[in-house]
Amino acid sequence: MSPRHAVDAVAADIRDHPITVDGTGLFNATRHIGLLCHLTSRMTADAEYQLAPNITGLPPADILGTAAGHLGRALAHYAQALTPLIALTTTGQHRLQRKLDSLDHHSRLLSHLDDAGRALTAARTSLEAPQPPAAPCAPAPAPSTALAPAARRRA
Repeated sequence: MSPRHAVDAVAADIRDHPITVDGTGLFNATRHIGLLCHLTSRMTADAEYQLAPNITGLPPADILGTAAGHLGRALAHYAQALTPLIALTTTGQHRLQRKLDSLDHHSRLLSHLDDAGRALTAARTSLEAPQPPAAPCAPAPAPSTALAPAARRRA
């Protein structure tokens, strides 16, 4: 699966399993975090391997690195969304103060989920950037065994 298709698959899973204010929503949030962790580590590894010569079929390392950065931002927002989500799912809303607090928790939860969605979209967009054709890699020059004159004097 290409990196772009992997981002699309995770985005589709996130759309199909929304975060709700109950135990299912908490399960879905941790599931989304797991998927984003896996995808972020994959993009990072792909970027690292792309730095080596003769790897084809992947976007350039800088594009993969940018996408991994956006995915990391989405992951951070999901992690930050856990606090208000847990507060909403574990706290009874019987007293007025708790009901007022729940408004703040809802607002923070939605804000983090929206920011995570924007980061995921940015990752997808960065992978859609036109990619120049790969230039053939020249072999690395062999290391010289002869010391330069200045190095000989120091030795």
